[in-house]
Amino acid sequence: MARGKRLVPEFYKLKIKQLMDKRAWDLPIIEKKEDIHHVLNILGARNHIWVIDDKENKELVGVITEHDALSILAPKEFPSYVFGMPDIRSIQHGTVKTAEDIMHRKVISCGPDDKIIDVLEKMTIHRLRRLPVLEDKKIIGELTLHQLIRKYYNATQYHPITEED
Repeated sequence: MARGKRLVPEFYKLKIKQLMDKRAWDLPIIEKKEDIHHVLNILGARNHIWVIDDKENKELVGVITEHDALSILAPKEFPSYVFGMPDIRSIQHGTVKTAEDIMHRKVISCGPDDKIIDVLEKMTIHRLRRLPVLEDKKIIGELTLHQLIRKYYNATQYHPITEED
């Protein structure tokens, strides 16, 4: 018996606004001028932080991940000669003072009306586990791989895989 060709096609047609985390008040968000120690305090409990220009407009300008914290915490020894530019971002050397100093400026995002199939492809191509949901450059929520897994699991519970003869 062959597996059914279509597995919950409705799931892939859903729009992001139907399953994104709409609790914007609960998202890890800070302003770009926040002190690096505040950034590290948040990263002690969360694995990412969305960086906004300011709390008034909530325009997303960057993201900070645990990996970024590792890169600034690790002691750096700079050789007398370096091929290419060394990463000089370091707490040890005092070159990192604010969130803006370590954030990634190129943020991959999605919109509330994007379809799950398109966002899954974007997450796969860029190897991301979470995306901010933006509307007019402002963060209105986020979508995580965990949310997608839960939603998919729930969809398959009500629409089981059928086998064809």
